[in-house]
Amino acid sequence: MLTGRMMDFPLTLTHFLDRARTYFGQSEIVSRQPDKSLHRYTYADYHRRTSQLAHALTRLGVKPGDRVASLCWNHHQHLELYFGVPCMGAVLHTLNLRLHPNDLAYIARHAEDRVIVVDRSLLPLLEKFIGAVPSVQHVIVIPDDGPAPEGRLDYEALLAREKDSFDFPQLEERSAAMLCYTSGTTGNPKGVLYSHRSIVLHTLAECMTDTLGASESDTLMPVVPMFHAAAWGLPFSCVLTGAKVVFPGPHLDPLSLLDLMASERVTVAAGVPTIWLGILALLDQEPKRWDLSAIRSMVIGGAAAPLAMIEGFLHRHGLIVTHAWGMTELNPVGTLARPRRQHEHLPQAQRLALRATQGYAVPFVEVRHVSDSGQVLPWDGSTMGELEVRGPWVASSYFGGEGSDRFTQDGWFKTGDVVTLDAEGYVRITDRSKDVIKSGGEWISSVALENALMAHPAVLEAAVFAAKDPKWDERPLAAVVFKPGHSASKEELSAHLEQRFARWWLPDDYVFIPQIPRTSTGKFLKTKLREDFGDHLLKQGRSGTQG
Repeated sequence: MLTGRMMDFPLTLTHFLDRARTYFGQSEIVSRQPDKSLHRYTYADYHRRTSQLAHALTRLGVKPGDRVASLCWNHHQHLELYFGVPCMGAVLHTLNLRLHPNDLAYIARHAEDRVIVVDRSLLPLLEKFIGAVPSVQHVIVIPDDGPAPEGRLDYEALLAREKDSFDFPQLEERSAAMLCYTSGTTGNPKGVLYSHRSIVLHTLAECMTDTLGASESDTLMPVVPMFHAAAWGLPFSCVLTGAKVVFPGPHLDPLSLLDLMASERVTVAAGVPTIWLGILALLDQEPKRWDLSAIRSMVIGGAAAPLAMIEGFLHRHGLIVTHAWGMTELNPVGTLARPRRQHEHLPQAQRLALRATQGYAVPFVEVRHVSDSGQVLPWDGSTMGELEVRGPWVASSYFGGEGSDRFTQDGWFKTGDVVTLDAEGYVRITDRSKDVIKSGGEWISSVALENALMAHPAVLEAAVFAAKDPKWDERPLAAVVFKPGHSASKEELSAHLEQRFARWWLPDDYVFIPQIPRTSTGKFLKTKLREDFGDHLLKQGRSGTQG
């Protein structure tokens, strides 16, 4: 075999860090503090402080491979951890601050965290589980709303006494850089160990024009938490390209986000649908209050974005939504929805419908969908099956060797998403495998029904889930939250759905509730809905109308 004569240059995050200092030293990093004041510094400052962090952790005894956990909001110190920890050879483990303390204790024990860096404002949460994590030797407090308490190390004081340059080691590109855990909605959370190589390749793909197109001229605002799936890789894209980055801190209400987007001239912002639903509602109330003319894309992921929301942003406010799909196990981006050149002649409604899909695979990610028996299905746009993926930033196993049943013998990862794939490769998620409604042996897509319900002018949010039925085993039941001052009857909602779906698909009943329960990452928590309302139809003494 004739081999290439190219340098074996390691793909590590150290290159990102050095590049930011060398070429983008004057670019800005902005963080909103708990008191809503703005902290500003440059990438040159950032590099110096990241070096000081590496010195401080070394002095505390952190060695290559040790896990350093963060329990933090989105801010500049968290970005310092994103690079200072892995570039010194250790592993950053981001803890999800929205989890129950018992879950956090399990995850921190499982990861064998040695150091935890925590925001001062989150210390009460840490104190609820730190006693159950014997591996932790040091707690470092970021003084976001006051000084570190006695007996805890102060982040700023630790950095202040260190040199502002660090001789970062030459790392092997397959060495671990970051540890992220799944949300664990169907069992204990599972750890996914990202390598330097996987993060570098993922970042290069994310910065391509046909994906997110991050560049030095952008101002990016990751609203998606840095403790969730590496904030979809956006912090790494910012440092690689030298883009200005704006961190919202703990203030994630629509008013605070809109004020920050307008004042900092944000060009790309990213968050889950629940964030954008609130922003759209506020924009509809006061459409002229904020100048958002700088925005070129609002990235939505984490759950399916309703078509009505995508249409609302475009038609009423001239804002483009970029719909993405991914998972913690994918580092995390897998597909992205954009119309392609051959779609330019299509009516706008059809182009918008493409934006409401999960899109097609980003470079180096391959997709297929399979039947219950494992048969690979055709890309015909109608046959539903479980989505499987593979690629250089797709997990090959879980940390600790758990969950081996999620990986196929021929090297694919089973996502648990039920999808269709059309002839052009566009993925449409119809459900999670655990949420799909199997009525009389036929599948009903809860996602399709939810999106249609949220297109009703009175509906703010809707979640459709399986309720027990004596005849058909399962039938769809809809939980609906109305917009303030609006309402609709069950008959009106069914009439709205009848325009798009066969009658046997329609929910057998509706429950009107003030709020839909959510997971720690903002997704609808259908396990809770099934727990609360799973016997609703049985109690009503009614059976479904499938036929």
